[in-house]
Amino acid sequence: MEGTENLAYESNNSNNPNGSNRPSLRAKVQAVGGFLTNMVLPNIGAFIAWGLLTALFIPSGWFPNEDLGSIVDPAIKYLLPLMLAITGGRMIAGQRGAVMGAIGAIGLIVGSEIPMFLGAMIIGPLGAWIIKKFDKLIENKIPAGFEMIVNNFSIGILGFILMVISFYFIGPVIESANNFVITAIEALVATGFLPLLSIINEPAKVLFLNNVIDQGIYYPLGMQETLEAGKSIYFTVASNPGAGLGLLLAFSLFGKKAAKRTAPGAIVIHFFGGIHELYFPYVLMKPLTILAMIAGGMSGIAVFSLFDAGLVAGPSPGSIFSYLALTPRGNFLGIILGVLTAAAVSFIITSIILKFDKKGEDEGELESSIEKSKSMKSEGKQILGDVNNNVAGNISNTAINKISFVCDAGAGSSALGATTFRKRLKKADITDI
Repeated sequence: MEGTENLAYESNNSNNPNGSNRPSLRAKVQAVGGFLTNMVLPNIGAFIAWGLLTALFIPSGWFPNEDLGSIVDPAIKYLLPLMLAITGGRMIAGQRGAVMGAIGAIGLIVGSEIPMFLGAMIIGPLGAWIIKKFDKLIENKIPAGFEMIVNNFSIGILGFILMVISFYFIGPVIESANNFVITAIEALVATGFLPLLSIINEPAKVLFLNNVIDQGIYYPLGMQETLEAGKSIYFTVASNPGAGLGLLLAFSLFGKKAAKRTAPGAIVIHFFGGIHELYFPYVLMKPLTILAMIAGGMSGIAVFSLFDAGLVAGPSPGSIFSYLALTPRGNFLGIILGVLTAAAVSFIITSIILKFDKKGEDEGELESSIEKSKSMKSEGKQILGDVNNNVAGNISNTAINKISFVCDAGAGSSALGATTFRKRLKKADITDI
């Protein structure tokens, strides 16, 4: 079998009338989301720690504590943005990139009135790119004995310049853009139109663009609102597991053949494990069910808004356990009802669609949709190497000693794949991987 790096080109050609090998716009946007995800995911634990600190110790928390509550503000303004900038910088240029990203980020942070999450995710990679280009420029040109002084002063001088530029120019621009987005979304909230975001969210999720929305927009906005209100509805608008639960329940009862057989297992992994990618192939198999997902998402947001409910941090993965763990005091009724309402609406509409669907299901239709889903996911980046269904049987005859499962558009599916494959290796008595 050929390497999966060709998969993106095959997928693009199938959708491109000109047969061009250039990545589609969706793939480019997906790749951006994957890059943002790679900055956020290693730091999710810190975000959750901050959310728990907020839920417990702010004045409206479970156990108000003025001393511990004093950590909330500096943590969100300094600790979390710096961690994002350091991670983004390290992704581009290793430790030197991480240092350069942190120097640039502190200029943003001090020069702004808002938590600079989005700014940190821009300035971290930018600073790393600058130092990487500089290092390439002077490669093999440093006189012997001057390596350390050049390496240290290059970061010092370039970092100083970037820090000043960030303070006076980049920070204010990002803050203005952030305020514009906040104003626009707050207008939706004020007019009661916030549920309309589901018209964008649900199709984007199925196309693996959810990370662009979550990590790029909703998480930064949610953290800002949580600092002021102790919770935010923005953490729920794209992560509600209820709509997917309703869809899979409908397939479990009214689906046909493979879809009906596999949906119950998908429910467990989606709703309790928080891996939403499990329901994407079902939507791709019956595209009309996207209407059920949109309606379910909208109804869930409407209930959250009605009860003024929110979470204290981004639920990653989007499991019902994550939802309950990050629900602040006084919000459990609204959160639970929002999830259940989304599930009920999605279930009813999906059931109607399936009952009136006269086409039925070919035995290989779900498998085809799964392959289509994989194809779209892999389009965001070229994967080097190929781990297929025959690897477990052949691996003992190769020099492979490490297998990596990587997501560029999602958080949980790689963890699921790694666990499942590890069990297969164990059954094959392969233990030195």
